[in-house]
Amino acid sequence: TQQHPRGWNTQLSNQRKLRSYEVECHWYQHWASICDSSCSVPHCYGVLNLSSSHQCIVLEDLDLAGFPSRHTQLSAQQCLPCLSWLANFHAAFVRPNDDPNWTKSLWPQGCYWHLETRPDEWQAMADSPLKQAAQQLDLALQHTRYTTLVHGDAKVANFCFSEDSKQVAAVDFQYVGAGCGMKDVIYFLGSCLSEEDCHQHHQELLDLYFSEFRASLARRNNSLNAQDIESEWRRLYPLAWADFQRFILGWSPSHKKNTEFARQITQQALDQLAASV
Repeated sequence: TQQHPRGWNTQLSNQRKLRSYEVECHWYQHWASICDSSCSVPHCYGVLNLSSSHQCIVLEDLDLAGFPSRHTQLSAQQCLPCLSWLANFHAAFVRPNDDPNWTKSLWPQGCYWHLETRPDEWQAMADSPLKQAAQQLDLALQHTRYTTLVHGDAKVANFCFSEDSKQVAAVDFQYVGAGCGMKDVIYFLGSCLSEEDCHQHHQELLDLYFSEFRASLARRNNSLNAQDIESEWRRLYPLAWADFQRFILGWSPSHKKNTEFARQITQQALDQLAASV
């Protein structure tokens, strides 16, 4: 097994990685076809079972499909196509949170940092209110009225852009599974915006995400109450950010994502939890 660059190389992390490859195969075989041009993904030509332990996914070349550009950092304005992709993706799969097995062969909880899969990182955290609130945050994000599929690793590096950067397609579905859409949104914003842009623009970008989400539900003739979903997920937005901050502080507290902005919004989430008790 290769050594992890930050030293997190355990049996649990290795099993999680192996399972993630199975999940990605299932995604392309059984779920990806639900995505339309509003949340483009590469076409899967097939999954080849080379042996009992080796599979090969044959995917469309997104460069040739009109998405040849890549970015590592974005301005607030440049975030819009990716937020539109996320809003449409979440709208395509949103549903009442009434069946814990609805994702079938995908992760029952999407994203790679949720608490159940990260006990070692939680243990490594210095004692703090965030560490003490970790389970409360996790349960709040799980026990929602509405759930959807989250991409699970929606960083800017996993989006392929058209030449004019106005259209995107997404790749890398190893951690796709059930969850609150805010988990993807906060992870994306944290992956591509400067801290200053996060401070200045995160609220307006969240508004734009929900505007596109409402429009997408309407286009899909979805009978769910868009305002109810938005109200719940907006409340969970700071909690989703705090949940990821919990992972960062256990995994690599010196990481560049441990910003003053992340600490401020985490405190907002902790205050919100305290007020709800």
